[in-house]
Amino acid sequence: MLLSNIKKGNEDLGKQVNNLGKSLPFRLYTKHIITALVLLIGLNLQAQNIPYSDGKKYTLGDVTVSGNTSFSSETIVTYSGLRKGAEIMIPGEDISSAIKKLWNSKLFSDIEIYLTKTEGDVAYLEIQLSDLPQLNEVKITGVKKGKFEGIIKDNKLNPGTKVTENLIVTTKNHLVNKYKKDGFYNTKVNINTIEVKDSMTTARVNMVVAIDKGEKVKISDIVFNGNSNLDDKVLRKSMKSTKKINRLRLLKRSKFIDSAYHADLSSLIDKYKENGYRDARILSDSIIVNGDKTISININLEEGDLYKFGDITFIGNSVYTDQQLNRMLRIKKGDTYNGVLLQKRIADATKPDADDITNLYQNSGYLFSSINPVEVSADENVIDMEIRISEGKPAYFNSVTVVGNDKTNDHVIYREIRTRPGQLYSKANVMRTVREFGQLGFFDAQEITPNFNNPNPNEGTIDMEYSVKETGSSQIELQGGYGGGGFIGTLGLSFNNFSIKDIFNGEAYKPVPMGDGQKLALRLQASRFYQTYSFSFSEPWLGGKRPVQFSTSISQTKQFSYDYTTGNADKSKSFNITGISVGLAKRLSVPDDYFTLSQALSFQRYDLNNYDVGLFTFKDGYANNLSYTVGLSRNNTRIDPVFPTGGSSFTATAKFSFPYSLVNGVDYEALLEEKTEQEAIYIDPDTALDQSNALTRIGEIDQERYKWLEFYKINFKGDWYTEITKNLVLKPSFEFGFLGAYNNDRGVIPFERFFLGGDGLGTYSLDGREAVALRGYPNQSLSSTDGGTIYNKFSLELRYPITLGAAAKIYGLGFVEGGASYNDFRDYNPFDIKRSAGLGIRIFMPAFGLLGIDFGHGFDPIDSTGSKNGWETHFIIGQQF
Repeated sequence: MLLSNIKKGNEDLGKQVNNLGKSLPFRLYTKHIITALVLLIGLNLQAQNIPYSDGKKYTLGDVTVSGNTSFSSETIVTYSGLRKGAEIMIPGEDISSAIKKLWNSKLFSDIEIYLTKTEGDVAYLEIQLSDLPQLNEVKITGVKKGKFEGIIKDNKLNPGTKVTENLIVTTKNHLVNKYKKDGFYNTKVNINTIEVKDSMTTARVNMVVAIDKGEKVKISDIVFNGNSNLDDKVLRKSMKSTKKINRLRLLKRSKFIDSAYHADLSSLIDKYKENGYRDARILSDSIIVNGDKTISININLEEGDLYKFGDITFIGNSVYTDQQLNRMLRIKKGDTYNGVLLQKRIADATKPDADDITNLYQNSGYLFSSINPVEVSADENVIDMEIRISEGKPAYFNSVTVVGNDKTNDHVIYREIRTRPGQLYSKANVMRTVREFGQLGFFDAQEITPNFNNPNPNEGTIDMEYSVKETGSSQIELQGGYGGGGFIGTLGLSFNNFSIKDIFNGEAYKPVPMGDGQKLALRLQASRFYQTYSFSFSEPWLGGKRPVQFSTSISQTKQFSYDYTTGNADKSKSFNITGISVGLAKRLSVPDDYFTLSQALSFQRYDLNNYDVGLFTFKDGYANNLSYTVGLSRNNTRIDPVFPTGGSSFTATAKFSFPYSLVNGVDYEALLEEKTEQEAIYIDPDTALDQSNALTRIGEIDQERYKWLEFYKINFKGDWYTEITKNLVLKPSFEFGFLGAYNNDRGVIPFERFFLGGDGLGTYSLDGREAVALRGYPNQSLSSTDGGTIYNKFSLELRYPITLGAAAKIYGLGFVEGGASYNDFRDYNPFDIKRSAGLGIRIFMPAFGLLGIDFGHGFDPIDSTGSKNGWETHFIIGQQF
């Protein structure tokens, strides 16, 4: 006799389970009818349902289990709650409860309970059921393999999972909704299960998930109804990411993205609020699928009335006067109501360092303050406002900790902290601390998190915890480029978190001593024509008390002449450079502590050995360059030094030599006159016999002029960063350089000059020259052979990140730039420049530094042909524009 039967496989299954306690199908046959039917026709026929009220109490004699299941009978009976010897009602709640328990285990299907026989008041039951099939494997079609793992994880399609109809339905719905949100509005998902037939007794199925995303749906039109005060063009513009088809638009596509669309609906209402229509609302919106597989969007609006600001009063303020708060609010009576602006002036959620009232209080210690604007009257569409302020107690830092620094020593981190225990709370100091951690370069700038722990408004205390995630701070520098007729390669090791005090501690080598924030770099640069070796070291906190950076470097370079007959280096003709420099850089407090004053003393010794290449008029000799450099810089760029999203950085430097001509007693005017005479002899064909002597004398004169180099050099560079929209950053830049002489009779030295053009890597002549990158042109092609004494460069770059993860930071960029090099101030024209534009990509990996490639198009000629230069490819390795 069938007491109850629940089968899986329809949408009302859950409802049936919920209703079991109220209506349990129960078919009870009398013993006499069953016997008669068996004798007469040999068939088991079902009788009528017997209501619960007609149930009879029995003692449960035994429960048996049958069906396709891998579980033991004892386990199933125990789990059902039907115990031998228990008194139960048949039919009744006991049977219903057993069914519920078995079904809620989510292990079975086709659960049936039979009354097999009765002996007086003793009843015998049989539970017949089948196991739900287990998932064996999943095959996914229609998407890339890289997406498989995410789909399986999101939908819990792991081997062994019980395959229910609910699992299939929810998986299908999840995938359809997921791809709709990504713009694939016509996504179709089909899921089939195939029984696995093998020797195993456990029921198993393979699942095939077929995904057809189709094409992303484009928006044919956006129609607004009910707008009379703001026209369609203004409303469409307010929807930043939802655009209708316009083939002339390049930056914004017309593909429909569900999440972006709903965000744009909020932006639409904000546009009304900005224009005084505070009651504006969207009555309804609908999406119509067109026959050409595009969609149209209809938005029905109710604009409401135009409102203006009335009286604005402040309540609860004691720290700041009404006048001070009004100057911060900058909203007057009679202004058109702008709810968005009002909220930004009180608390701008889009800018953590915004000039608003909340930050005014937060930066003065009032962490627990709250500022709430309340409309107290709106008579005749004039809104009177109360700005209700609860100042609370000033908050002080109780404890300040840093977690996550496994390699970097605590003192390196704590010396950068602007929030000390016992100090008054300041939001600006918290943000500045996060920035300083990011600028160190030892941590993932995107993962630095300030955590506010144990806030206590009654006592006015807060615990501050900074969470950091360390990244690789050592780098292998691999740099390459072509210049001077050959390939130029650079190999360098840079340890940016070095610890020199542990250099003799063998246990600290993992692989090198790390953790004290010092920088040590070893560099080798070579081509067929030169080799240079350099060593540098810097300590950012000399003495450990103040942010005074000490740096020193030593370098040795040997350059060989080019042999035009063989195309190889002529090692009998060499130019040697030995250099050493020592510098100090101090962080200033005035005008603010973003400024740094740097000073350096450097010396270079240039030795020429039979080096008759025309660079100098003497082939054997020397020159000494003893100079002092002073620089003033300011850098307040936001947090991540690889991808700043705001702020600016500028550097102005002046490099001076000693004015030897004032004290050495040499008559440089007479030397210049003599040199002019000898040059006239050298170029006069009638004095051929004296040319050799004239050339020798010119060399001797120049040797005297360049024994000690005399010059001054001015450089300026500025970068600005502005976030146009989220993560889309505009970077304008400007550079300028000038090389001058104290004494015109000595003239401008042939060292320290500017060479413009290319990727900035082709510095094969290391005579103190500066290689200035300008994409779209060959290396050093925009300066004269001897280099320029003046240059300027303008650049505009638009950047967008692809990923800013710890393993790699990748961003794409587009650029336009222009610049020029000049030989004399009389030729200087800042608007007569060589122009270019192009695209590029940058990849920053902690172990290798910055890598990238640019494709630049030069719009101007570089030679007498008059043809524009065209496309150039630049590989950027280890440097940044």
